[in-house]
Amino acid sequence: MYGGFFGSYKTVIMRPRSLDLVISCLGLHWTNDLPGAMIQSRLALKPDGLFLAAILGGETLKELRIACTVAQMEREGGISPLVSPLAQVRDAGNLLTRAGFTLPGVDVDEYVVKYRSALELIDHLRAMGETNALLQRNTILKRETALAAAAIYDSMFAAEDGTIPATFQVIYMTGWREHPSQQKAKRRGSATISFKDIQNQFGSGS
Repeated sequence: MYGGFFGSYKTVIMRPRSLDLVISCLGLHWTNDLPGAMIQSRLALKPDGLFLAAILGGETLKELRIACTVAQMEREGGISPLVSPLAQVRDAGNLLTRAGFTLPGVDVDEYVVKYRSALELIDHLRAMGETNALLQRNTILKRETALAAAAIYDSMFAAEDGTIPATFQVIYMTGWREHPSQQKAKRRGSATISFKDIQNQFGSGS
C-alpha cells in the first residue's frame, strides 16, 4: 500500500458452479477489478455456496496518509498518492449486491499496532509486500519528504510512551450464491399489519 512496488498476481480461472466455498483473506485490495473478481467468485460457487472475504478498509494507515499529505505539501508543494486507495465500509455491501450475492453481510474491526517510529512502519510495510500499487504515482520518495513525514507523524500521533500508532481496518464480507431454500424478503405490500396498528396497540412510547 505504501511506496513504489507493484505486486504481480496470477489470474485464477475457476470453473462455474464448481466450489462450495470461496475464501479470500486480505488479498482482494490488490485486485484491479474488485467487482469483477467478486462476480467471478459467485459464478464459481455452487448454488447455496458461501463467499467469505476479509479486505483492508479505507481507514487503514490513516495516520500515515495524513502525515505524508502534510509532508508533501510542505516539501514539494503538491501531492502524489503514496498509499493505495482502499474500499470504504459503505462500499462493501454495495459490492456484494452488485456481484449478485444473496443474504449479504458486512462487519468491521479496527486494529492499532504500535511502532517505535514511522520509518519502522514503512520498513514493515515494504517487508510485507504491502507497498503502493498505483501506476500513476511518483515512484521516488524523496529523503527529505520521508523524514518530514516521520516527524509530522510523531508530532501528531505519538503516544506518551514514545510509540506511534498505525491503524489497520479489516472489513469482513459474506455472501451466498442464490438457492431456492434461502430466506427471501417478503414482496412489497404483502404485510398484513401496519406500523400504525402496532403503534396503536403498544402506544407511541412518549
